Amino acid sequence: MSAPSGIPVPPVPPSYEETTGINVNYPQPYPTPEHGQKTDGKRMNPSPYVGQPSPMHNPITVQTVYVQQPVVFCDRPVQMCCPSCNQMIVTRLSYDSGALTWLSCGGLFLLGCVAGCCLIPFCTDALKDVDHSCPNCNTLLGSYKRL
Repeated sequence: MSAPSGIPVPPVPPSYEETTGINVNYPQPYPTPEHGQKTDGKRMNPSPYVGQPSPMHNPITVQTVYVQQPVVFCDRPVQMCCPSCNQMIVTRLSYDSGALTWLSCGGLFLLGCVAGCCLIPFCTDALKDVDHSCPNCNTLLGSYKRL
């Protein structure tokens, strides 16, 4: 695109160096000392606070942490890792008389089952509390309470 004849073309705006008075083509009036040099040109020891610190040879410790989800015990065997022997196991169940067993016995007694029929809940595993233990080390792992 050319300008039509007779119209003056504006000049190019000055550069940053021209407006600030700095010209990078000319040498500086005095030499600037480099990092770690005195002004007389001799090297000096660098300051201990300048630059990177000296490398430390500390060993890095890596620790692996396994987070085990909480186990919910119910009236069925549970597959889990035993915290005592660290083996993958299926829990062994044992049944104990709990609150539901005794309440069922008392309810049957009040209904008139006096001749020993009120003792039927003590023979039924579905009314008892359940204890889960490890089949390898016999550690009690948890319990399931019916009530």
